[in-house]
Amino acid sequence: MSFYVVDIEADDRSPASGSMVCFGAVRVAEGLNDTFYGETAPITDTWNPDALKVSGFSREEHENFPLASVTMPEFYRWVMETNKAGRPVFISDNLAFDWMWICYYFDRYHLDNPFGYSGRRIGDIYAGMKGSVYTRWKHLRDTRHTHHPVDDAKGNAEVIIKMKKMGLDINLK
Repeated sequence: MSFYVVDIEADDRSPASGSMVCFGAVRVAEGLNDTFYGETAPITDTWNPDALKVSGFSREEHENFPLASVTMPEFYRWVMETNKAGRPVFISDNLAFDWMWICYYFDRYHLDNPFGYSGRRIGDIYAGMKGSVYTRWKHLRDTRHTHHPVDDAKGNAEVIIKMKKMGLDINLK
C-alpha cells in the first residue's frame, strides 16, 4: 500500500454549496517525487468569494478550468499507477474537509474511490505518537504552506517522513 497526502482548495464550505477549485496529492516516499495537481471547473452556481480568494484564483479563472469529469479520472489513474500494492491510504491535514470533497467528486463522476471509505489525519497520528491531543505538529513542515495544494501536500508529507524517523511504524516504499 502507498500513502498519499491530499490537499484541496474550494470555493465554499462543502460540495453541497460550492465547488472544488483545485487539489494536489503527493505519494509519501523519500524525495516526494510522485505528485499530482488537478483543477476543476465549478459544478455549482453558488460560491463564497472569501473561500475562493484563499485559492488565489478569480471566479472567471475557475470557470475556465478543466471539467471535473476529465480531472477526476486522471487523478484516479495517477493514484492507481503510483500505488505500490494494496489499497492506497488517504492522509490529510484536515481530513474532514479534504476527504469530503475528493470522495464526493469520485462519487459524482461515477468512479470508485481508490482510497476506500477512510483516511488518516496527520494531527491525530502525531498526537497518538506524543500521547497528547494538544500536541502541535505543523512546525515540522519544511515546504512553506502557500495554499497551492501541491506545496501544502508536500509540506504535510514531509511531516509523515519525519514521524517515521521519530519511530512511526509506516512503510513508505
